[in-house]
Amino acid sequence: MEYCNNPSGISDSDLISVYDELPLWSAPFGLLLLDTVRLKKDIKILDIGCGTGFPLLELAQRFGKGSHAWGIDPWEEAAERIALKKKVMNVENVTMVKGVAEKLPFKDNFFQLIVSNNGLNNVEDLNRVLSECYRTASNNAQFVFTVNLPETMIEFYQVFEETLFALGKKSEIERLHEHIFSKRKLLADWVDVVNDAGFSVIDIRKNKFDYRFADGTAMFSYYFIRLAFRDCWLKIVSEKDIPEVFGIIEKKLNKIAEQQGELRLSVPFACFDCIKV
Repeated sequence: MEYCNNPSGISDSDLISVYDELPLWSAPFGLLLLDTVRLKKDIKILDIGCGTGFPLLELAQRFGKGSHAWGIDPWEEAAERIALKKKVMNVENVTMVKGVAEKLPFKDNFFQLIVSNNGLNNVEDLNRVLSECYRTASNNAQFVFTVNLPETMIEFYQVFEETLFALGKKSEIERLHEHIFSKRKLLADWVDVVNDAGFSVIDIRKNKFDYRFADGTAMFSYYFIRLAFRDCWLKIVSEKDIPEVFGIIEKKLNKIAEQQGELRLSVPFACFDCIKV
């Protein structure tokens, strides 16, 4: 066992580049996932939608060198990021695979643990992915995944819908609802698709966190909102209506923030603990 502070050959610039890269969005989901997995030695682990390595690298380290963790993601640049983090963190029991979860390049009954940290929301064919998870999971394998729920940021979506209604934009309201439920299933729907794939749901743990902003203007400018949400919101209305619709929404959110002292957007989520029977 090595107890050095910094592995040899690692520059300060490399160290700083991976030191605080974890998005706040991923952390609450991932902490609940890490609290749900059952720790065992010498097992094979799969992380679906591993992105730049969380919780993939965390799992590899917590389960020890006798275990091995594979991560799969179609994002090519993510593999380079994970390679750097492996080097800096001196983690050897990790393999990154570029690909999609609808076609896992692993043999049957291969993994004793499969996880996905808010990744199943974003796959193209959920039923196919779950079928592949079942195929590659060994008997009694644990399957743990987190998802955010339809009530995510409901405070914003209520203002969005009220604005569309006031402007008489009925078709846009339908698109808004489609946007919400296309990525965020009800808990009962998740249970159904998981059971249909052959897994048994052992437990569902619910939690939530809040995004807090000084006002709506700050929220719309926030980096992760711009990265992950804003473009989808803009597509709900026609391009010519964007200034009017979102101008009204921003003013309403700013008024709410003024009345309440802040703008608070809640993000409820769930962690599913499942087993292959």
